[in-house]
Amino acid sequence: MSLKKRIKAEAGFSMSSMTDIVFLLLIFFVISSTMSSPNDIKINLPQSKATSSTKTVVAKISIDAQGKYFVATGSNEPVAVASEMLEAYVLNLVAQDTSTYIALHADEQIAYKEVVKVLDIANQHKLKLVIATKMVEK
Repeated sequence: MSLKKRIKAEAGFSMSSMTDIVFLLLIFFVISSTMSSPNDIKINLPQSKATSSTKTVVAKISIDAQGKYFVATGSNEPVAVASEMLEAYVLNLVAQDTSTYIALHADEQIAYKEVVKVLDIANQHKLKLVIATKMVEK
């Protein structure tokens, strides 16, 4: 009596479950990377009770606690700029755009002369400068 198997086992595996996992991981990393900003500069802004703000900012100048200058435009990443090249860099940015607002984000621990340097550049070239602060709860 000869018994024959009717079902043959296939010697392979399905890739559909593996591709599902890969696509889920891809979606997770794309969404999580848009939520975080790893290139943000950590600045401890001084506090203020003023609530006014501006909407059209050409450039954002940041000065960190070590006195390093960073310039960012729009949604671009901040670019480190040497202090002696700051004026030329800012003038180049302002020449590209007709609005002349510049936001200054300076750490509260830096020397006052660093802030005055940026203020002088803005004053010499008739640029409007906004100094960023943290709002204090009343």
